[in-house]
Amino acid sequence: MNGRDVANSVWGLIEPHLREQGFELVEVEYVQQGGRWSLRVFIDHPGGITLDHCQAASQMLSPLLDTERAVEGSYVLEVSSPGFDRPVRKPEDFARFTGERVKLKTYAPVEGRKRFTGSLRGFHDGLIVIECDGATYSIHIENLHKANLDR
Repeated sequence: MNGRDVANSVWGLIEPHLREQGFELVEVEYVQQGGRWSLRVFIDHPGGITLDHCQAASQMLSPLLDTERAVEGSYVLEVSSPGFDRPVRKPEDFARFTGERVKLKTYAPVEGRKRFTGSLRGFHDGLIVIECDGATYSIHIENLHKANLDR
């Protein structure tokens, strides 16, 4: 299983548990750096995220991930806030942040390009609409590799 598949599998497992505790799951990444695997879980909470929130979520998730054997081999679990350049992933995120500046990367080129920085114009029928360099682009959410707020 590749990193994306692991992240998607973990997402499905942990999202209901985080929601029960009042957290919003923003993003999950499973990446290797310097020979070490890290499972990064980004969460949000009304009023913002504190270190206590991150510790509580980590303490809840660690035994769940171990019991369900969601990740094979050794890894480091990192739980943190989404940060200033918050990932934008879900359809409701694109609706929520309409009007904000975003950076997008796609898997396949759209009109000859894979990177876009501009103003998010909305989300309709599975398409992310972004105004970039004087043009408007519609990017299918299935083609989205990564998107972050550009604040």
